[in-house]
Amino acid sequence: MIIDTKELQKQVIANKLKHGFNTTDIKFELLLLYGEVNELFEGWLKKDHDNIDEELADVGIFLLGIAEMLHSDLGEDIVEKIKINDKRVYDKNGHKEIKEE
Repeated sequence: MIIDTKELQKQVIANKLKHGFNTTDIKFELLLLYGEVNELFEGWLKKDHDNIDEELADVGIFLLGIAEMLHSDLGEDIVEKIKINDKRVYDKNGHKEIKEE
């Protein structure tokens, strides 16, 4: 399945506006994201797979919303970061560097 993350970002903001939720305070959204990550962690500890799936979705929704609020394209950002990570090498101490091609 191909997902248009930019369209999802717009849908997340539209839903927030529809329900009167925050669409401007990034600090507040990051705090709420932290709470969702904690709920995901709790689901993981309890091995509650249905809850894990829902909390993963919540984390993704908050990331999409924050990206839209920051006028960023999360999908493109992820693709670019994967390219950077692909070029990284780690030494025996876990220090990273970019390998040149």
